[in-house]
Amino acid sequence: MRIVFIGCVESSEIFLKKLIEEGAEIVGIITKDQSMQNADFVDLASIARERKIPYQYVNNINDKESIAFIKKMKPDIGFCLGWSQLIKREVLEMFPKGVIGFHPAKLPQNRGRHPLIWALVLGLEQTASTLFLMNEEADAGDILSQEIIEIDYHDNARTLYDKVMQVASKQVITIWKALCNDKVSMIKSENTMGNAWRKRSRNDGRIDWRMSSRSIYNLVRGLSKPYVGAHFEHEHREYKVWKVSECFEKGYENIEAGKILWVKENGMFAVKAGEDIIEVIEYDDFLPIEGMYL
Repeated sequence: MRIVFIGCVESSEIFLKKLIEEGAEIVGIITKDQSMQNADFVDLASIARERKIPYQYVNNINDKESIAFIKKMKPDIGFCLGWSQLIKREVLEMFPKGVIGFHPAKLPQNRGRHPLIWALVLGLEQTASTLFLMNEEADAGDILSQEIIEIDYHDNARTLYDKVMQVASKQVITIWKALCNDKVSMIKSENTMGNAWRKRSRNDGRIDWRMSSRSIYNLVRGLSKPYVGAHFEHEHREYKVWKVSECFEKGYENIEAGKILWVKENGMFAVKAGEDIIEVIEYDDFLPIEGMYL
């Protein structure tokens, strides 16, 4: 089965390597040479060159160059795994068996942008890994495979990313083998039942110390590496925060939010939140002073 693979992020690289390892016939790769939108951007051209697979850099998957490349590769099916642009009908119809998409959420719920980040920021206890047959809408096609993934309190963006990849990599191979044997079953996606997450803005990553400690904790873990990090401003400078913990020590109920309560020798410091206390463990260089306000 001739596959054109489309992707440009870390998960794309993982999926592509897994398909190649399992012996899938990758006849072409569409990727990007740079991206300002994806913190986990990966250029797949190095894999293509190493494996002598034809590849095409594109900015828009629907432009003439992409269409010409796909037509030349004569694919049976497409795997679009890690690509933020919608694919138009004209392009989808170039793949006789369709295009497989991936979304790390429990479709039809939680369609849209930044699914792993939103799941952590909102404090959800579950997400999912979903493979589906793409159509012109975002994350709206019929479902081919869906596996539930538990989110632990101590999970952050990196650990949840890895959890999802471990599950999704197996799903991709299972679906590929089922397609090769014409034994694919699908579940109709009822998109009217679901919600769609919006694109996050830079301001969504700003720590407001009036938030509860749990909300700050969720924000920081949701934006931790490989993503851009939560941030706060102090004296016209921005500081990235990568790891925090909640502290429920009593006796600070009358302290206003944003005040630094203590500083440890290792540089960790605690800040009074709207509810309870946040201890800042990992952050960009900053020398806090006890009693100062953020």
